[in-house]
Amino acid sequence: MLKRQLSHLETYLGGIKYMTGLPDIVIIVDQQEEYTALRECITLGIPTICLIDTNCDPDLADISIPANDDAIASMRLILNKLVFAICEGRSSYRRNS
Repeated sequence: MLKRQLSHLETYLGGIKYMTGLPDIVIIVDQQEEYTALRECITLGIPTICLIDTNCDPDLADISIPANDDAIASMRLILNKLVFAICEGRSSYRRNS
């Protein structure tokens, strides 16, 4: 039973041990499902981008993007665009520094 719990924790929290600091921004796909993560980001002062459905509160996120969080194809499209924009912005910032 302990091995199963350890495996579960490693699956969901394993990447945290490699983090050297807080993330610059957090993207949350399902605000209802990830409410705890959203509250933690607000507490720590981490900016959030939330892909919100009709049953979510847009005032909780710093940037709200209306989207259907049940449609995998639309989530993939929006997340790919966000990742591309973030990477492009970071590379532009590094060149100007």
